[in-house]
Amino acid sequence: MANREDFLDLILYQVYPRSFCDSNGDGIGDLNGLRSKLDYLQELGINGIWLSPCYKSPNYDNGYDISDYRDIASDFGSLQDWKLLIADMHARGMKLLMDLVVNHTSSEHFWFKEARKSRDNPYHDYYIWAEKPLTDWTAVFGGSAWEYNEATKEYYLHSFAVQQPDLNWENPKVRKEACDIVDFWVNLGVDGFRCDVLDFISKDFKEDKMLNGPRLHEYINELFGRDKVKHIFTIGECQSDEKSIYDICGKDRNELTTVFQFDHIHIGRRNKYTPQEFSYNEIRDTLVKWQDFSAKNDLLYMLFTDNHDQPYYLSRLGNDKELRYESATALATAFYMLKGIPLIYQGQEFGSVNSFFEDIACFNDIETVNYFNEKVYNKPLDLLISEINYGSRDNTRRPIAWTNEQNNSFGFTAGKPWLQMPTRASEVNLQNDLLSQKSIFKFYKELLELRKDNFVIRRGEFIDLTNGQNDCFIFKRALDNQSFITVCNFKNKKDITLPKELLNNGYSLVLTNYPSRKDFSPAFEPFEVAIYKK
Repeated sequence: MANREDFLDLILYQVYPRSFCDSNGDGIGDLNGLRSKLDYLQELGINGIWLSPCYKSPNYDNGYDISDYRDIASDFGSLQDWKLLIADMHARGMKLLMDLVVNHTSSEHFWFKEARKSRDNPYHDYYIWAEKPLTDWTAVFGGSAWEYNEATKEYYLHSFAVQQPDLNWENPKVRKEACDIVDFWVNLGVDGFRCDVLDFISKDFKEDKMLNGPRLHEYINELFGRDKVKHIFTIGECQSDEKSIYDICGKDRNELTTVFQFDHIHIGRRNKYTPQEFSYNEIRDTLVKWQDFSAKNDLLYMLFTDNHDQPYYLSRLGNDKELRYESATALATAFYMLKGIPLIYQGQEFGSVNSFFEDIACFNDIETVNYFNEKVYNKPLDLLISEINYGSRDNTRRPIAWTNEQNNSFGFTAGKPWLQMPTRASEVNLQNDLLSQKSIFKFYKELLELRKDNFVIRRGEFIDLTNGQNDCFIFKRALDNQSFITVCNFKNKKDITLPKELLNNGYSLVLTNYPSRKDFSPAFEPFEVAIYKK
C-alpha cells in the first residue's frame, strides 16, 4: 500500500481454517480448501484475508497455542500449500494477514520444553516464573493463572490455558524472537498481521495489571516500528480505552495500524453467557462515538460484528428467525457504510446463525468446556446448557454450510466434520441463500460493490443525522460534491423523519433490502434500510 489512507480500500474476510472448507476428506478445513474458494471470495468483493492460526499446534486452544511459528500444521497442509495460497491470492490482488500470537506459546514449543527442565536452562527466562504466585490472577479460561512446575520447584504464568505459558517480554531475547517471526513471514510475502491479545505482553505485578503494562508501547514499537515492516497492515486485539487506542494507533506512533474496538460487541449481554435487554440506540450511539473519535484523532476504525471469539451478532442482536434476511442486511448496512475498514467473518455473508446443542460433548472450545465443568454442580443443567449455547465461541467455529446436502456434511467435507455442523445447517447454508429471492450474499455483494466503486464511502466524512430518533440510524457520508445518506430502521415498523436535505435535493435510492420501498416514504418496515446517493 502506498500510504496509510490506502488501507481504507481494504475489505477483509476472516477465515477460521479448520472450519472453512475441507479439500481432502479428513473432516478438517485446510489451505487447499481455502484456495478453492478464492474465486467465491473475490466475487463477494473481498480483497484481503485474515487467516486464523494455521501453524503447528497441539490444539488445546485450536491453534492459538503454537508449537512452531515457522511451519504449517499438517491438518491444514504444508508450507508449500501455504505458498501456493498466497501466490493465488496475490495474483488476484488480495492481501494476506496472518495471526500473530506472541503473548504465549504452546507448552509443547521447544522453548518451553527446555525452559521447564531447570532454572539454568538457556530458555528458562523466555517465560515468567516465581517460587510462589506473585498475584491472585484468574486465567481467562478459568482457574489460577499460575501453574506449578515440579522440575524447577516454581510456578509459571499462563494468562489463558495451562498449556499456554506466557512469554517473558522483559527478556530482550524474546523480543528478538518475536521480530524474527514477523520478518520470516514478511519475507515470504505476508501483507500484515492480526495480533492476538497484544496488550497482554506487558504486565505489572506490583500494580496488579495483567495487561496494558508500563512497557507495552515500547514493545509494540520495537516489533512493528522498524523500517522493514512499517508498510504492513497490523490489527491489534486490545481491550483498550480511548487514550490507549490513540497511543497504540496514532499515525506517528510507529506501533499498530489499527485495533479492534469492542464496545458494540458487549451490548445486549450481562456477561459472556447471559443476555440482557438492550436498545438499538446503544449500537447506534456506540458507532457514532467511535466514528467521531476516529475522525478527530485521524485513526483507522475497524468495522466488524463477528469473529471466532464471539457468537453471531445476528443471533444475539438481530432476528435470526423470521427476519433473518432483513436484520442481517440491516446490520451489514449500518456497519459497512461507515468510515473504516470492513471485516466480514466466514458465513456472516449468507446469514449464518448460532446453534443449539443439549450435550456438552457437542462442544470443543476449551473456554466453554471449562465453564461447563466449573458450573455443572451448582447450576441447573438446563440453564447451563442455555448459557453455553448463547455464549460459546463454538457458535462461529462450527464448519461452514456451503450446500443443502446433509449427507455430504453440507458441502464442507466428504468425511466426518471435526466438530458437529450447525444445527440449522439444512436451512441456513450458502446454496439455499443463493436460491432465495432474499439472498443475503447478493445484498452483501451489492453493498460491498457500492463501497468499492465510490471513493466517498471509503474516504468521506461521517455525519450523524439521526436527530434523536429511537431505534434507527441515519447518517451521511460526504466528500467534495458527492454524498450518500443511509437510513437504517431497526426492530419495529414505524415512520421515520427523514433529513430535509434528502428530500428534493437530487438524491436517488441506490440500495434497499425491501423491494417495496417507495423512494422517500417515511414508512419503514422492521430492519428496513435505504441508501441514497447524490
